[in-house]
Amino acid sequence: MPDDGVTGIARAEAAPPPEPPAPERRAGGGASEPPGASTRPGASTTPDASATATATAPGTAERSTDDLIAEFDEERAARRLPRRLDLIVTAYCFAVTVFVLYQVFFPLRQGQQYWLIVFLGLTLPLAFLLYRARSKPGAATQPTWWDWTLTIAGFLVCFYPLLPVAIGDGGGGFNAFLDRQGSLGTVDIVAGTVLTVLILEAARRTTGLVLPIFCLVFFAFAYYGGYLPMDWAISHAGVDFDQIINGFFNDQSGFYGTPLSVAASYIVLFIIYGAVLQATGAGRFFIDFSFSLFRSSRSAAGRTVVTSGFLLGTVSGSGTATAVTLGSLAWPVLKRAGYPANPAGGVLAAAGIGAILSPPTLGAAAFIIAEYLSVSYLDVMIWAIVPTILYYVGIFIAVEIDARRFGANAIDMPRKRTGWLLARFGYHFLSLGVIVFFLAVGLPPFRAIVYATGVAAVFGLIERIVSRRDPLDDDAVTQPLGRALADYARELFISLSTGIRSAIPVVAVCAAAGIITSVIVKTGVGLTFARMLVGVAESLASDPRAILAITAVLAAVAIILLGLAVPVTASFIISWVIIGPALITLGVERPEAAMFIFYYAVLSEVSPPTALAAVASAAITGGDTMRTMWQATKYTLPAFLAPLAFVLTPAGGSLLLQGDLLTTLWAGAVSVVAVAALAGATGGWVFARATWVERVLLLVGAIACLYLEPVSIAAGLAFLVAAALLNGIRTRFGRNDPDPAPHAPITSQEGTSA
Repeated sequence: MPDDGVTGIARAEAAPPPEPPAPERRAGGGASEPPGASTRPGASTTPDASATATATAPGTAERSTDDLIAEFDEERAARRLPRRLDLIVTAYCFAVTVFVLYQVFFPLRQGQQYWLIVFLGLTLPLAFLLYRARSKPGAATQPTWWDWTLTIAGFLVCFYPLLPVAIGDGGGGFNAFLDRQGSLGTVDIVAGTVLTVLILEAARRTTGLVLPIFCLVFFAFAYYGGYLPMDWAISHAGVDFDQIINGFFNDQSGFYGTPLSVAASYIVLFIIYGAVLQATGAGRFFIDFSFSLFRSSRSAAGRTVVTSGFLLGTVSGSGTATAVTLGSLAWPVLKRAGYPANPAGGVLAAAGIGAILSPPTLGAAAFIIAEYLSVSYLDVMIWAIVPTILYYVGIFIAVEIDARRFGANAIDMPRKRTGWLLARFGYHFLSLGVIVFFLAVGLPPFRAIVYATGVAAVFGLIERIVSRRDPLDDDAVTQPLGRALADYARELFISLSTGIRSAIPVVAVCAAAGIITSVIVKTGVGLTFARMLVGVAESLASDPRAILAITAVLAAVAIILLGLAVPVTASFIISWVIIGPALITLGVERPEAAMFIFYYAVLSEVSPPTALAAVASAAITGGDTMRTMWQATKYTLPAFLAPLAFVLTPAGGSLLLQGDLLTTLWAGAVSVVAVAALAGATGGWVFARATWVERVLLLVGAIACLYLEPVSIAAGLAFLVAAALLNGIRTRFGRNDPDPAPHAPITSQEGTSA
């Protein structure tokens, strides 16, 4: 399923970086290095990992990490432009980046909607140059006359509201355009219709057909809703075509609504920050640092992957991108430790998904939460702390269980000393601290992230001046100072331009989401669906607590199903305006409802049959795609059942640090026990391999504990104690060897077949 239009924060790989003249990379460059943008030339994470990074499936061994991301990420692969055009587009994107950064400190005096019109006009047309009309083999790799036509049309209709010249009953400048709100002229309607078509086409090119189809269904519902039988719950008076276009084109619930505002004001800046941080070598440092933390134990390989995924999430808010970048280096280590291909792919996918959930960057939908709830982004970060802990507790325990079930080997992993890495490269953590600090003192997020970007760039410059070489490549040679600075300037230039390139899918998704939100606002269908959802629950139960529980379960299933088809950002937006009111009507607080929806929108990243993070991981490990998906689901399921606790009881809000300290402590402790029990249930392990009876006891006990009421907690703990006693007694008087199958040698076919 698609990750969120941004997908994240630093998707330098989403649009292939430009290819200006550059010195050849030195030998030793890691397999995960995107060309020209993400890291210093020739950087090598670890001697052994880099050397063996190509020991993957035959189709993947010859393909770079950015190629894998382009194929398997939710956003369509961008074309590689001809050299000269690529340089022009790169320079253009760099100029747009500079303008976006300028806007942070010197905002346009005409206001936010004016800025959104300008931002959409500067970015949307690039979708038709950077993304092909067809992704099938044989599709044009260079822009066609049709692509150029759409690009020019995009510029014209995007900037039309600012046109100072009157054209018939349209034009006349920005103020005149606003004055016509609700009564657009013919020229306005034509321009708005063309822009609607272009936004749908941009969304199709960057994310696929599903989101545009959703938009068209809502469009048809708005127009033909008046023809529905009056006794249907979703019927309405109908909206005429002009009013529909007015809602899209000249209303703050349409194209220029909250989603695009968040993209222009926050998300694009975080993408730029991630690209700069990656260019300074932070991604490589985070992987090296993770390798250094764990010594030679049988679970060290799995722990390293999970920790690396968490740290890489600071520079890549995309689950698929993180899984691929990490997998190209970590799969050889997992293989040597004895992990079969499918579980290894599941670990990589689960670790990658953590990128969307982990503060301080989180995913794009987190910024929309802050905007919808009128809270600071720092508040959203704080709400995510305990759920993030629960997520990684679940994965770490699952990794420990599998290490025992598989009888994993204790291996000497290639690593550098932790203290030396921190002393030498720990400055990469400073920019993250800058974000948290400035948010804590009340600075707006967009300024905090710009300052953090500056800190990352300055420390990268100091590193080059001091070392005059790639600091993470032991084999790199010292360069003359001028050459080292020139290389760094080039990498910084490319990373800044790549930030805008990577933002194009976000812009398309957020603008297209405006179609859906506009229709929901005009027809009121959001509240109608909310009433229908609650009505289903009320038909099945009469107790208010049972009604809430059934509604929450139905909502979770609906969000996951929706997320299988559309990016996380769009999934959250649609779910918030449809499912959010149902939860709030039943007494759930807005923060709890928003975070509930957010986490289940993310869960679709690892949900079969379209879990693209798992698909990409399977391509690296050579595992079976569907089995890898189920493995990823197994690793993540314990933590993703936890969001039910947010909404079922008042104590659940304390997991978002909404309650008093005492309640937060006991609720957090009980939730950790519940997540650990769920990991044991899905992994089949307590003190040793668990029977099905013991696993059922663990599952029932964990779910009871997550209800966070004294009686249910007591009952849940009783089930968990029973499972532990049964397993302990059986282990004491019986025999529980690790699963025998994984001990069989991993054949070349298993290690390489896709």
